[in-house]
Amino acid sequence: MKAKRARTTQRKTVRRSVALPRNLIDEATAVAPPELGQNLDRLVTVALQEFAAKRKTRTFEEAMAQMAGDPAIRSECAAIVRDFSVAEADGLPRD
Repeated sequence: MKAKRARTTQRKTVRRSVALPRNLIDEATAVAPPELGQNLDRLVTVALQEFAAKRKTRTFEEAMAQMAGDPAIRSECAAIVRDFSVAEADGLPRD
């Protein structure tokens, strides 16, 4: 029963063997903070986290730029601004 359970449970750590160019490893460890420079597993983990975050940000920014160019969305935004323009005179400071 234990063996079957182990196969169906997803592990939190995935072990993979990758071939990385020596110059890439040297460059990455040279610019890494001291706590990461000596731990390649941790360095690769942090690098992949940063990569994923940047890709998500870029995807979001591209979607926002596409929306900004969409005439229907621009029209809807103008209507919202128009509908709430009265609230601008509420006396509250602008942020």
